[in-house]
Amino acid sequence: MASECSSYKKYETRKRDPNPKTAALLVIDMQNLVTSMAKPILSNAITTINLCRQASIPVFFIRHCHKSPADYGMLGEWWNNRVVSDGTVESELIPDIERLSEPDEVVEKNTYSAFENTRLQELLAERGVEEVIITGVMTNMCCETTARAAFVKGYRVFFSTDATATADPELHEATLKNMASGFAYLVDCERLQQWLSGK
Repeated sequence: MASECSSYKKYETRKRDPNPKTAALLVIDMQNLVTSMAKPILSNAITTINLCRQASIPVFFIRHCHKSPADYGMLGEWWNNRVVSDGTVESELIPDIERLSEPDEVVEKNTYSAFENTRLQELLAERGVEEVIITGVMTNMCCETTARAAFVKGYRVFFSTDATATADPELHEATLKNMASGFAYLVDCERLQQWLSGK
């Protein structure tokens, strides 16, 4: 299961395995808008989803979209109002990801954090979730912001090194280093597979 992305071992500062009884997987912003960015990690993202499904770990698919300029917030200024609008093809989940999702597993957001003004925390609480595994795009924006928010809210965070991606390899690496330094345990597909198989 080779990956061009960084191995978790490069920056790992502490080691721990997720608890399948209290973990949930977050698949962040794997949408048509970022297909080219997501394509290199698509196989790893699907593998991670399937591994979690097999272990009865809840999976939530985060979808970034805007209903109107009223919900652009600072993203409107930062990105010159070039944001992804709800109802467009660009806003839809990548087909290979969408076919793995159920409607009640999709959480819509309109900023970098999947917790801000969404029902995510409520859904996690309903399932007794205490840990989250972060996958998706972009490593240094929505994935990192969601991971930091989860940590501050008291969740144990696991951050995938080979099922996250961004436009700039240096930014990807910087986020992994930041995550390992103060926010998250690093994992990859191979490690998750070994953990779930009991090796």
